[in-house]
Amino acid sequence: MTPPDRPLPDTPLPDTPLPDTPLPDTWFRRDLPVLRAVARLVDGPDHGGNPYLGQVVPASGLPKPDVLAAARALVAAGYVEVLTTYSGEIVRFTGISPEARRLAGLWPTPQSEWERLVEQLTARAAHAPTDVERARWRAFADAAAAVGPDDGALLMSALIGGYVPRAR
Repeated sequence: MTPPDRPLPDTPLPDTPLPDTPLPDTWFRRDLPVLRAVARLVDGPDHGGNPYLGQVVPASGLPKPDVLAAARALVAAGYVEVLTTYSGEIVRFTGISPEARRLAGLWPTPQSEWERLVEQLTARAAHAPTDVERARWRAFADAAAAVGPDDGALLMSALIGGYVPRAR
């Protein structure tokens, strides 16, 4: 007979997720803040582009065990490069991938550039010095809104990548 203070063998423990439930998110809570901290430090001149783990911890605002777990995940995904000891402990961050630069916000994405373009058009329409210019900028902003963010991102992708289709 099982004592009453112990759960039955087929009853999951309260903190144990069921096997068919999704795992909790780690990207937004842990990995992305660490990636952004690494990107700032790698991109900045203060640390020679190779920050130590001890510099990333306070820059991320997360505890060291979370930073280590995030760093291992980011290395496995190919987002960051690290220098390790012989035993495999992470010592320094030595680089980040182009995709990591985009995810951290250092490089443009088609979506972010489309949003910037729409913001610029709206601001120019609001601050145009004459009614004629205001109407032109408003028409341009309205046309951009009608194109929509999906097709706008495709356009910006072509522009960022340097490919603009030729007229027939």
